[in-house]
Amino acid sequence: MDPWLAYCGLPCDSCPIHLATLEPDDRKRQELRTAIARYCTEQYGLPLDPLAVTDCDGCRAGGRLFSGCRDCRIRPCAVARGLDSCAFCADYPCAVLEEHCRREPLARDRLDRVRAEAL
Repeated sequence: MDPWLAYCGLPCDSCPIHLATLEPDDRKRQELRTAIARYCTEQYGLPLDPLAVTDCDGCRAGGRLFSGCRDCRIRPCAVARGLDSCAFCADYPCAVLEEHCRREPLARDRLDRVRAEAL
């Protein structure tokens, strides 16, 4: 399984938040964080100040985690169940994941592919 695929099916390696974390140029990193805050506000209704866009190493990396993901209900559930992905859960797809996938339909597609490959 792709080590950069989040439990919920989002691709951490191409995530703008992760890419901002990796950006060495302070000015570009701040521009990325401003764009991320705007997107989170518009897409998710999560009013976010650019200063609140924290560094993130990816949710499965075990390091820094984006401030907006700290309250995620999906990650701690998968960790508690000892899963590498929600795709491997006996309760797949649960109501919490369904709600997430309504906003992120490509995440569901990725998880469905992981699940199909595992069967």
